[in-house]
Amino acid sequence: MWIADGWKDYEVIDCSKGEKLERWGKYILLRPDPQVIWDTEKTAPQWKKLNGHYHRSSKGGGEWEFFHLPEQWSINYKELTFQLKPFSFKHTGLFPEQAANWDWFGEKIKNAGRPVKVLNLFAYTGGATLAAAKAGASVTHVDASKGMVAWAKENARSSNLESAPIRWIVDDCVKFVERELRRGNHYDAIIMDPPSYGRGPKGEIWKIEDAIFPLVKLCAGLLSENPLFFLINSYTTGLAPAVLTYMLGCTVKPRFGGTVHSDEIGLPVSSTGLVLPCGASGRWEA
Repeated sequence: MWIADGWKDYEVIDCSKGEKLERWGKYILLRPDPQVIWDTEKTAPQWKKLNGHYHRSSKGGGEWEFFHLPEQWSINYKELTFQLKPFSFKHTGLFPEQAANWDWFGEKIKNAGRPVKVLNLFAYTGGATLAAAKAGASVTHVDASKGMVAWAKENARSSNLESAPIRWIVDDCVKFVERELRRGNHYDAIIMDPPSYGRGPKGEIWKIEDAIFPLVKLCAGLLSENPLFFLINSYTTGLAPAVLTYMLGCTVKPRFGGTVHSDEIGLPVSSTGLVLPCGASGRWEA
């Protein structure tokens, strides 16, 4: 498992009975987590000192309950600064476990010894975009949500990366990739963090089981002659790490060689010394 253990401003304090207890800076949040199927004793004192609790509804969705929590605050990861805002369906605007990938590809970009062009698809609030830009890459950031791209720009400003070579694109990711192929554009690295289900800006329906492999095939055609890496993240239960390995192994590796590795990503739990699984990543590297 690849573990995001470099955080100082974030930690999973404990997890039990379908919920995880987290510290985001100085604030304590309690959020649902479907992986937490165990019922262990809640001994950490922070269980009783919450600043925010997301209550899941039996009908689907849910709502936040706040206790002395600001509308927005920031946390740091190394040289990056992220603005947090609790919003729909338990999210805060950041997936801290992805820091394991930021560190991995950040080193690859720094050590490449050449300019690196990165395409970040389903780029959300820009965690991977900023990590790549901080490492020295030029980045094309694509997300279908205008609000998410605006939030990513806010994170760039907070991280002193407002002048970095980042192209901000609000578009359906598949349609953008198709246009880039027609234009003859190429990238040295591709990152994608596709949702399980979603809609594009014009109502386009995305179902990961149907759409992910065709998109990976398309993206393989966008890679430059000397690509550096291809990263796929998945939070979909049915997509095991071995599925990500297979997709990259039959699209990218036959053309460029290199190696493919996939694994779970996770976060350390400070009260138990165990690791909470938080999805999977597939990595192709030259």
